[in-house]
Amino acid sequence: MLDRLKEFASNFFVTGEPMIYMSDVAIVLVSLAIIFTLTYFKKWKWLWREWITTVDHKRIGIMYLISALLMLFRGGVDALLMRTQLALPNQHFLDAQHYNEIFTTHGTIMILFMAMPFIFALFNIAVPLQLGARDVAFPYLNAISFWMFFFGALLFNLSFVIGGSPDGGWMSYPPLTELPTDPGPGENFYLLGLQISGIGSIATGINFIVTILKMRAPGMKLMKMPLFCWSVLASCIVIIFAFPALTIALLLLMIDRMAGAHFFTMTGGGNPMMYINLFWIWGHPEVYIVILPAFGILSEVVATFSRKKIFGYASMVASLMVISIVSYFVWAHHYFVMGASAGVNSFFGVASMIIGIPTGVKIFNWIFTMFRGRVRMTLPIYWTMAMITCFAFGGMTGIMLAAVPIDYQVHNSYFLIAHFHQTLIGGVVFGLLAGLYYWWPKMFGFKLDERLGKWAFWFFNIGFYVCFMPQYALGFMGMTRRVYTYPADAGWTSMNFTSTIGAYMMGIGFIFMVAQILYSIKYGERDLTGDPWDGRTLEWSVPSPAPEYNFAHIPEVEERDAWWEMKQKGQSLVQLNHQKPFEPIHMPNNSGRPFIMSLFFFIAGFGLVFNWWWMGAVGLLGVAVTLILRSQERNDSHYIPAEEVQRSEAALGRF
Repeated sequence: MLDRLKEFASNFFVTGEPMIYMSDVAIVLVSLAIIFTLTYFKKWKWLWREWITTVDHKRIGIMYLISALLMLFRGGVDALLMRTQLALPNQHFLDAQHYNEIFTTHGTIMILFMAMPFIFALFNIAVPLQLGARDVAFPYLNAISFWMFFFGALLFNLSFVIGGSPDGGWMSYPPLTELPTDPGPGENFYLLGLQISGIGSIATGINFIVTILKMRAPGMKLMKMPLFCWSVLASCIVIIFAFPALTIALLLLMIDRMAGAHFFTMTGGGNPMMYINLFWIWGHPEVYIVILPAFGILSEVVATFSRKKIFGYASMVASLMVISIVSYFVWAHHYFVMGASAGVNSFFGVASMIIGIPTGVKIFNWIFTMFRGRVRMTLPIYWTMAMITCFAFGGMTGIMLAAVPIDYQVHNSYFLIAHFHQTLIGGVVFGLLAGLYYWWPKMFGFKLDERLGKWAFWFFNIGFYVCFMPQYALGFMGMTRRVYTYPADAGWTSMNFTSTIGAYMMGIGFIFMVAQILYSIKYGERDLTGDPWDGRTLEWSVPSPAPEYNFAHIPEVEERDAWWEMKQKGQSLVQLNHQKPFEPIHMPNNSGRPFIMSLFFFIAGFGLVFNWWWMGAVGLLGVAVTLILRSQERNDSHYIPAEEVQRSEAALGRF
């Protein structure tokens, strides 16, 4: 019996790697510290009541944000481990298997468990407030979306210490990831973690499309919406059509592995190219899912800190929507070398070039907005300018890769790695950080320290160029992606060493960001007005942080940049409190069921990872029971009495 337990433990837990043992210790210590803190300060009920069961879009946004920053740390550590391995030739800091696992988890985490929750955080924090709404269209579904993401990410990250991480690359191409060539549980963690979190992503896309189309304040026509809301609408349109393709691809591969099917095995009549097409039908629109909200953020930041209306509003709207459509017609440029006909390659090459036109339109619009504006140099505008510069050059290299003859030469090389990171870090991450600094006071009621923020900015930006510019040269020199070591006579040493220095500089920049947040919690400038940036859109018309109900009276919108126009006319929402009587406000009830249902999904996923069918059945049964109970629920909302709203507004100094 003891021998059986030892054998089970050795197969269940990841062993043999000192870094894994260190991670085990860190996980245990951090978990114990959290449990001790919550118990000592008697915060368990508070945690359940205020956060775990919340359906408030603002709190859900904050939970998405915390999760995204934690995943940025995890994915960043993976990146540093890879760069340490590649800093010098013939290194054995990581063995081949561990390196494969790390580059797989790095890509998956950064795309799906960092960038996606980061944009969802900003969706939740800003969109309802910009629309003049009291919540999203489906608050209960919004909570389900977060907890599905959370438990999907948790399931994926558990593979680091339990069972073993996936090792087939973040794209998980078969036949490499079929059961005969990848028999461990790592790939199952990938498949199930992504499918569970993907359900939440699709639900978020539906939720925010309905919110934007149906929850706008009176008078806010579509062409009076803030550009961030337009960018969210465009992104969500891509989500609801692209994510099902990924879900189907992962489901079919899971059936191959768990039920002995042959969708993607050629010897069984399948075709691995079918998976690759399905993956990239999602995969290339995915980069626009995460970059479109960044475009919207920059539009808000540039207009606010230039004290001007955005230049070319209609063309910005048109370009966002064009990108959301054309993004579906570019996926095959990821495998120009597969041997398709000249006609196929030409179509996807031209489409990939055409999509650069609406992207370029926005860059000119931002520049012309700042032209002759009184630009205030704050952290949001720093990150905005960095994004415009970096993304413009990253886009140019994308046009190079869209040319089939050039792609034939640099396909699968480090040139592609450099391009991909320049657009996703220099575009998405820089843009999201601009949004983080911009809306931070609205979330928490205080600004982040500028001095520490500038240290973080410069370390991260300079480190970015030091890290990734040499990789363009490495691509031209013949270094391919996914190699874990290289010979000393390859001529790649100096470039790789320089790139590693840049990666560590970016890590230092992240440490400064963490220090900035911790310092600002106590010493940051408090936002006492609700409008610390002299903003233009409705989220700045309410206190920071906003009350549960957002608006005591729903504002009526007459112009674009509604809050700015109200201020120019000497109006404010405080006046509405004196002019109109307070009325009861209808709000949804908190519920623990989204958390519990998502926990059952996690249990089912964990069981299926190890082919423990009984556990999978228990988890799915729990999901079914929670759905049935929800369908029987009748009392799912409440009214905040008018007297309570009045007291709340008076306490905020608004009555």
